[in-house]
Amino acid sequence: MDFSWPQEYIDFKNKVTQFANDELNIDSLERDESQIFSKELWKKCADFGIQSLAVPKQYGGELEEVDFMRAVLAMEGLGYGCEDNGLAFGLNAQMWTVQTPILHFCNDAQKEKYLIPMVKGEMIGAHALTEPNAGSDVFSMQLTASKVDDGYLLNGKKHLITFAPICDFVLLFANTNPKLGRWGVSAFLVDKGTAGFQQSNKKSKLGMRSIPIGDLTFKDCFIPKENLVGSEGLGFSILNHSLEYDRCCILASQLGAMERQLDKTIEYSKQRKQFDQPIGKFQSVSNRIADMKLRMETSRLLLYKTAWLKKNGDSAMLESALLKLQLSEAFVASSLDAMRTFGGISYLTENGVDRDLRDSVGGLLYAGTSDIQRNIISKLLGL
Repeated sequence: MDFSWPQEYIDFKNKVTQFANDELNIDSLERDESQIFSKELWKKCADFGIQSLAVPKQYGGELEEVDFMRAVLAMEGLGYGCEDNGLAFGLNAQMWTVQTPILHFCNDAQKEKYLIPMVKGEMIGAHALTEPNAGSDVFSMQLTASKVDDGYLLNGKKHLITFAPICDFVLLFANTNPKLGRWGVSAFLVDKGTAGFQQSNKKSKLGMRSIPIGDLTFKDCFIPKENLVGSEGLGFSILNHSLEYDRCCILASQLGAMERQLDKTIEYSKQRKQFDQPIGKFQSVSNRIADMKLRMETSRLLLYKTAWLKKNGDSAMLESALLKLQLSEAFVASSLDAMRTFGGISYLTENGVDRDLRDSVGGLLYAGTSDIQRNIISKLLGL
């Protein structure tokens, strides 16, 4: 068993971390407070090559084929260097829940139309699955795609969709045959400005505030049959495929954020003095930091194992559920420990310590709640 990384991977991770630290933290606190998405920073990421990590050279990637382990390590480095967890989340969301399914399931014309502009930062894609009455019970979705001459009519609403207010197109999941349950779900590509397609204004939220979230409404929205992804009923397979990538990669940047958080907490514990000694000398403080380290390293092992399985083409349904549960809950717990260690100043937004806590809470909910992950794990264990 070899836990080492090729030196070129480590060098690239460090390069990504340096880029993120130098370029992506500009006005970070102000953008968080005002809930502003920066298209300029998004384009900087594209110019550096972040979005291209999820596609092969044919569609704008750096390498002939996607190197999944290299990409995961790079996104971990991005999370360490970028204090804006929302930006890192948004990049991962597009790369793994929009670009990846398009790469694996779309035809050549669809790939050419959407992948290259996304890689260049000229187009933003959203993944639209959740509905007001279809959250954890996702396949009870009510948005329908009724077949008509030369296409489909979409009717219904999507809810809590990342990038909904500003996206240029949507990878949409709709019911084409409700009688078939999950096997009646199909995927479509819907462009901004299509008649009958309405994007809401952004919603104010607790964390990840630099990335907009909102609703999508479809009312007799006609899309041509060419916008169908694959064939009717393929939606369930696309979702299972993309969610494994999502749960693995979207959390890679959170692991980097946890390492950044730990380093800052250790540094503060050495500098801050009370009762004539650094607070890190007090057992209650040092034990909290030991717990933060343990959570981070346990999460790291699960992340790397899940990524290794995906790289080798193996199923990682169990491992991705374990990872999603472990890493998301670990980030919340460590964020609370960081605030306890920084004390009263952590409650002031000007210091940024609270931001990790606010951002971490979303991890308990998106890409399947912690309750759902436990259900998946139990089912896969035969219970």
